[in-house]
Amino acid sequence: MKTVTKWRGGLAFEGQNEQHTVAIDTTVAGGGSDTGMSPKRLLLNALSACSGMDVVTILEKMKIKYSLLEIEAEAEQTDEDPKVFKEIFVTYKIDASQDDDAKVKRAVELSQDKYCGIAAMLRKHCAIHHKVEYV
Repeated sequence: MKTVTKWRGGLAFEGQNEQHTVAIDTTVAGGGSDTGMSPKRLLLNALSACSGMDVVTILEKMKIKYSLLEIEAEAEQTDEDPKVFKEIFVTYKIDASQDDDAKVKRAVELSQDKYCGIAAMLRKHCAIHHKVEYV
């Protein structure tokens, strides 16, 4: 696995692999131009997408019907530099039937505890809490 990150001026960068590009920057208040997502927000998105892919695959195998899955990740950071995540809170919002609650929660737990490599790496540094909400 390899990526290349190119400086684009100011605090803006562009992350690339063989096929895809992503804009990386920070807010104007943080000294950037707000042309892309900040690195830490990208990390939270990576956690959500990694786990989401697991959950979708597991729910498919369980034959659970749903048409919406939205994953919100929020992190508390330390006050001192380097500012790192203290805790991460992940909320899975899904429109599945609540009759399937045990299976949905099982899919999320399998992802968080067994399959998601991003969660495994982050968990070595901070706690990751998760919950399921039905919409």
